[in-house]
Amino acid sequence: MSELDQKVSEVFPGKVVRKDLVRKVKVGANVPVFVLEYLLGKYCATNDPVAIEAGMRVVHNTLASHYVRPDESNKAQALVRDKGRHTFIDKVQVRYVSDDDKYWAELKNFGHRYVHIPDHYIRKYDRLLVGGIWAQIELRHQYDAEAHGPAKRSPFWIDELKPIQIATFDLEEYRQNRRHFTTDEWLDLLIRTMGLESSQFSRRVKMLLLVRLIPLCERNYNLVELGPRGTGKSYAYQELSPYAILLTGPTTVANLFYNIATNRIGLVGIWDAIAFDEVADLQKMPKEVVTTLKTYCESGTFARGKDSLTGMASIAMFGNTNQPVEVMVRTSHLFLPMPDVIREDLAFLDRIHFYLPGWEIPKMRVEFFTDHYGFVVDYLAEALRELRKHNYTEAIDRYFLLGSHLNARDVKAVRKTVSGLIKLLYPHGEYTKEELAELLELALEGRRRVKEQLKKMGAFEYHQTSFSFIDQDTREERFVGVPEQGGCQAISSDPLPPGSVYAASVDDEGKVGLYRLEVGCAAGTGKLRNVGVTDRKLRDSIDRAFSYLQTQKEFLGIRQLLDATDFQVEAIDLLGNHASCEVGVAFVVAVYSALRRQSVRPAMVVLGDLSIQGTIKALRSLIEPLQVAMDNGARRALLPLENKRAFTDVPSEIVERIDPIFYSDPRAALQKALESA
Repeated sequence: MSELDQKVSEVFPGKVVRKDLVRKVKVGANVPVFVLEYLLGKYCATNDPVAIEAGMRVVHNTLASHYVRPDESNKAQALVRDKGRHTFIDKVQVRYVSDDDKYWAELKNFGHRYVHIPDHYIRKYDRLLVGGIWAQIELRHQYDAEAHGPAKRSPFWIDELKPIQIATFDLEEYRQNRRHFTTDEWLDLLIRTMGLESSQFSRRVKMLLLVRLIPLCERNYNLVELGPRGTGKSYAYQELSPYAILLTGPTTVANLFYNIATNRIGLVGIWDAIAFDEVADLQKMPKEVVTTLKTYCESGTFARGKDSLTGMASIAMFGNTNQPVEVMVRTSHLFLPMPDVIREDLAFLDRIHFYLPGWEIPKMRVEFFTDHYGFVVDYLAEALRELRKHNYTEAIDRYFLLGSHLNARDVKAVRKTVSGLIKLLYPHGEYTKEELAELLELALEGRRRVKEQLKKMGAFEYHQTSFSFIDQDTREERFVGVPEQGGCQAISSDPLPPGSVYAASVDDEGKVGLYRLEVGCAAGTGKLRNVGVTDRKLRDSIDRAFSYLQTQKEFLGIRQLLDATDFQVEAIDLLGNHASCEVGVAFVVAVYSALRRQSVRPAMVVLGDLSIQGTIKALRSLIEPLQVAMDNGARRALLPLENKRAFTDVPSEIVERIDPIFYSDPRAALQKALESA
């Protein structure tokens, strides 16, 4: 046994199991993991290979003779009648029937709802009344033809009941035992409980794997993970907790929230966490579900009929990406795999607390599975469920302040993520300032990834994404980025080829368009061809600018070159938000740059449009396009002189990072845009 395995076995006796044995039995037995782990812990709690082999045979025989399959319920009942008694492994749930003034046990796979159970088991195992537990049950058949009342309903009696699931849980003991482990040891133990070998992963990957468990220990937490197939996104919700449910398709308001016809609460009132697998399949989900879910993800409440109801379930969404992350960042956004019914609702996406980058988690391979000890999953599930009652959202206030760019939703998301990570890693509530800073950085990154995509997809209201936290002792402010940078380098700091220029503007809806115009030249007669420019405003501004060039070619000194050249122009949408953009001045600069074979200044964005006569049109607003240009790497901006007065309203952080260059007419714009014009 390794040192950690030895320590785990001593500190948590009877609550850990070798995960490789679970994996071996699971392949051929379609039974809940905690049933397997109970049997393995009972018969294979040794390192002796011979004893393990003998124990495995006992486990297989026990499953074959005692586990009841649902389709064999009638056969199982007949077996008890013929033999007089038999031992089964089944799920037992108890309900109190007031008409009979009696407790009745229901055996799920055995298929009988009226089984006699001694009252002392109900007093000893209170979970029998709340959801039920898996147990090893010895059943006796006793039919009394002269019996009256409730007893006549059933000839089946429970003589002995041994819980397989954790029937009682002591959170204080769990917390005290955590103190025996270092942070690294505890993290490795949690990863191995998930069936993975911690030594195969970097600390960052281990922390990301841990984030998957936050919905199981934090109430009303909203998680999204999008990444390649085969990375085990939904495993935790299938195998690690009996309190989570995995949905694999669209659902209804009645099923998810509340059924008015039957007056029964839906899934959000029954489960601790609800996971949507293959989220792209939710395209056919009714709009009403998305609308109600949006309200629920914000406040944990929803309205049905005349009532406002509350749920505690967390929401997790998992989906597969079909493109490398670099391509999504460059050409669109990271919410692309989401269905339109969700992706088009920016307010819904804004309620996501953490976007887990699934592309950073490697696809599962054989060597990634552990052969070491981990918690019995039912024990960990009970710990996480108990921790849901506790709150650590104020933990960061002891050492840190959050930066100015975080709005109320951002703060809420970051606090809930930190709270969940503390419950997982530091359930005893003891952590250092540096350890808390690690959790806070991860929480800020996950929330910033959401905001970066909203900024690319939508309006200017999401432009503040420079997330940071401030050390209360040193007053040092630390900014937290995202590894894929959310498109922050869309504007290159290197000089572009001649004929290329960046352009930006804000449309009537407040959406900022950021484009790279590329003009190609070929011998011809002065004609222009648009390549894939479908937006009407964008195309019209290019046509007006080209008409201006044709009428002013003599004045600009490009007549001979213009008449002997055909042009192709392509407008590349750098944000992928399909915003309209008026790029007249930028197009004039691009054509002039292509004809003169001179590059424009590096990291420069050109703003402004012009009429067919060359009259410069003032911008509606400077702040939004300059903010987006700055966030995406711009260092200087070519601006209409008409907007110079409005430049005083531009925030100081933009003024400090972007050098404004004003122009009064197209010719001045050309002179100032080219490096050596």
